[in-house]
Amino acid sequence: MTRIPLIAGNWKMHKTAREGVEAVTALKPLVAAVEGVDIVVCPPFTALADVGRALAGSNIELGAQDMHWEPQGAYTGEISGPMLWDLGCTYVIVGHSERRRYFRETDDDVGRKAVAAFAHELLPIICVGETLGERDAGRTEEVIARQLRWGTAGLDPAVGDRLVVAYEPVWAIGTGRAATGAEANRVSGLIRGWLAERFGEGAQQTRMLYGGSVTPENIGEFITQPEIDGALVGGASLDPPAFAAIVGAAAGGG
Repeated sequence: MTRIPLIAGNWKMHKTAREGVEAVTALKPLVAAVEGVDIVVCPPFTALADVGRALAGSNIELGAQDMHWEPQGAYTGEISGPMLWDLGCTYVIVGHSERRRYFRETDDDVGRKAVAAFAHELLPIICVGETLGERDAGRTEEVIARQLRWGTAGLDPAVGDRLVVAYEPVWAIGTGRAATGAEANRVSGLIRGWLAERFGEGAQQTRMLYGGSVTPENIGEFITQPEIDGALVGGASLDPPAFAAIVGAAAGGG
């Protein structure tokens, strides 16, 4: 079975609800004829409802940038899986490096969120990646194996074929410094090998995304790699023509 490419746009803390609607209204006609690639946009929580309504009937799916692992409770400021599902989300990003760095999110937190995502009919995009210091110390494989071990600890092996993992080298996020396609492919292959031990044959259907300063100019270097099935796009996802160009490249195999 061929893995369907996935391009997910992470808007981070950008765009009001009105600006988000304007963005997807501009994006929809640019990608309406694209086939063979799954397209997801992940607005801020405040824009999810309006953007979701604007996406109705299109080939673009709605995703969230984070979630809590509990379905409800006294967790001021948090958002649960049922809330996201109710808004029409189909995907949710968990364990993004910015969540880990700025909000002290742990590997165990990521694992609990991944379990909760599947429990509430959301597909988690589990983010893993090393810092520059860890990379320079030769600890890339060690760090990612730890993140994967905890991030998938509570998952049923049967979900391996629906899982999405984004390799996002921390040193390449928002810096303009992307990893090479060959290196991203090498690490993605290591991740798939680790997942094969955890999920068996299902790991062959796990979609591997590259995230880290992805642009229309460099997407071809990544999407043509055999182990890479798409991208988690940050800054370029805020610009509809740029994001559409990335989607188009993924549909055309680079």
